[in-house]
Amino acid sequence: MSQLKKYKQFINTRIGFFSLLLLLLWVKNMFGYIMDFHLSLQSPLQFFILLINPISVSMLLISIGLFIKRTRVAYATLFGIYFLLSIWLFSNAVYYREFTDFITINTLLGAGQVSTGLGESAVRLFRFYDVFYIVDLIVLPLLLWRKKIKLDSRVPRVRQATALAVLAVLIGSGNLFLAEMDRSGLLSRQFSREYMVKYLGINAFTFYDGYQTYQNNQVRAEASPTDLREVEDYVDQHQAEPNDEMYGIAKGKNVVYVHLESFQQFLIDYQLTDENGEAHTVTPFLNSLYHDQATYSFDNFFHQVKAGKTSDAETLLENSLFGLNQGALFTQMGDKNTFEAAPNILQQTAGYTSAVFHGHSASFWNRDTTYKHLGYDYFFDSSYYDINEENSFQYGMHDKPFLNQSAQYLEHLQQPFYAKMITVSNHYPYSSFNNEEDGFPLANTSDSTINGYFATANYLDTAMQEFFDYMKASGLYENSVFVLYGDHYGISNTRNSELAPLLGKTSEEWGDFDNAQMQRVPFMIHIPGQTNGEINHTYGGQVDALPTLLHLLGIPTDDYLMLGQDLFSEDHQQVVAFRDGDFVTPDYTFYGGKVYDNQTGLPVDEPNLEQQKLFTELNQAVDEQLMTSDKINNGDLLRFYQGSGLDPIDPQQFDYRNQLERLLAIEADKDQGSTSLYSQNNNESTASLYRTATYTDYQE
Repeated sequence: MSQLKKYKQFINTRIGFFSLLLLLLWVKNMFGYIMDFHLSLQSPLQFFILLINPISVSMLLISIGLFIKRTRVAYATLFGIYFLLSIWLFSNAVYYREFTDFITINTLLGAGQVSTGLGESAVRLFRFYDVFYIVDLIVLPLLLWRKKIKLDSRVPRVRQATALAVLAVLIGSGNLFLAEMDRSGLLSRQFSREYMVKYLGINAFTFYDGYQTYQNNQVRAEASPTDLREVEDYVDQHQAEPNDEMYGIAKGKNVVYVHLESFQQFLIDYQLTDENGEAHTVTPFLNSLYHDQATYSFDNFFHQVKAGKTSDAETLLENSLFGLNQGALFTQMGDKNTFEAAPNILQQTAGYTSAVFHGHSASFWNRDTTYKHLGYDYFFDSSYYDINEENSFQYGMHDKPFLNQSAQYLEHLQQPFYAKMITVSNHYPYSSFNNEEDGFPLANTSDSTINGYFATANYLDTAMQEFFDYMKASGLYENSVFVLYGDHYGISNTRNSELAPLLGKTSEEWGDFDNAQMQRVPFMIHIPGQTNGEINHTYGGQVDALPTLLHLLGIPTDDYLMLGQDLFSEDHQQVVAFRDGDFVTPDYTFYGGKVYDNQTGLPVDEPNLEQQKLFTELNQAVDEQLMTSDKINNGDLLRFYQGSGLDPIDPQQFDYRNQLERLLAIEADKDQGSTSLYSQNNNESTASLYRTATYTDYQE
């Protein structure tokens, strides 16, 4: 009884009331994490971080009331801040139920879009337990009014209030330190809003989002149509005319982009020797595709991503623009910038339907909003798949069930279509699979990440074989062009010395030249019916993919602001820029501040005058390309551009809910005019034609 009395006495002090509000807010955040946000946790450390992440910002903000001397104003401030933080949490909970995402500053600025998205279904988003979020907002004022909680006229010492504010900062710093330990580059790369909230809390995420939004808007606000002139001049000077023999050879075909997660070029034709000395081919199917006479393969194709990793690859491949030097374009600008991307170009010039398939959260890399700005008609994210612990991991659904379940949606797209399949199983940490997918041997090094990389790559390979088998069985294969690409490295430079013995070098021999060559990723364009496919040795990068594809489809690119060049063009300049300013050419590699001779792999320590001039010109060319990309992206210059003749995209016209129902309605409306595979198959599904197998089946 005495303890209860002490507690009541403590609550009747300003510090006590402050502590009560902080505790209640923490409890409500935990309630929201469990009941509404369903944030996935993979380790005890992540659980601990989740427990502490609501504290620092809430504590810092509410403590403002402790510095106010006037009693009523102080209590009003304490409760007012608490009220706003509670409403913000509740608003995010309701918003998340509909959009599986958190409210951003741009969402608030476009409040009309939010209300349009919710529409009449808003009332149905409320739950009976929502009373927990708001009941205290009524009860606490009543307790104060009835003097059950008394107002304390004593002003806390400035030292006390300051100590609490400093403690809040220290807790926040510790929170950020632990977050960076578990997820390196969290702030610089901004993987997703879910990650930000999971590691830092809703309030910290909101402030960081506000800071980023302000920074981006400042640069954007200062841009003007006159800034386009230099960009247009650059593009005009770097146009590469299409190859007459290749132009239009895939005209009218469906385009199927296949994203090979973390897949490096060295895996092609690689054989892993197990502890018994037996050789195992890692990617037999992709090898066969790579060498197929219907495939145009590139063995000197490099990824050009930076912090945005996978999303940077998408930026490059679909816009022929680079990502940002810091952070990810998708997360920083994807929900506000104007783009002239592949889905939009193909829709407006050739009537293509576009769709992305990805068995992960829609908000990861801010895809759910960025895809609308790119012009994607459909986005089938994790909510459209039957996902469980057996068929998924922290980065989404494993490739075999993902591609299998995608068939039920793919068959309803109106043809021609532009579809992107984003695989994830070959993703760090490259853990071997449980149950029936075990089988492919692990490499034998001291690095477990390297050891598992070959097994997950083999799994991806078998998933690709099953997908192509389905495409053939369903009838989609012959009328499609397949573009397979690696998005970025799988084994980082810091691990390459451990990988070296598997690639014929010792750890001591391995250097930066080798690191640069390891940035090669596969790029294959498979066009059924073609017979003159080959392995092309042209040096190129992801920025070159879009103009190459458009020319194959018979679509001119002269009027688009693209920074890449057709890989088949005789005018293609073989200078591959990396995002940090390094580059590779057929003769030289500039990496880590040194120039290397590609023939010897040795640094050019004493270049002659001709080499010095060449290196200066190459550096200038790379810098100019990267700066031009930054001008376009940071200034959102495409909003001023009218030379392409494309109609502006209205993101509000895109809605990624109830998409299968919409596809079925389109088929019904078109009736005999429907071009979907389902309609062409007499309104019978082809999904049952999809066959999947275990590793053992493939060995047999």
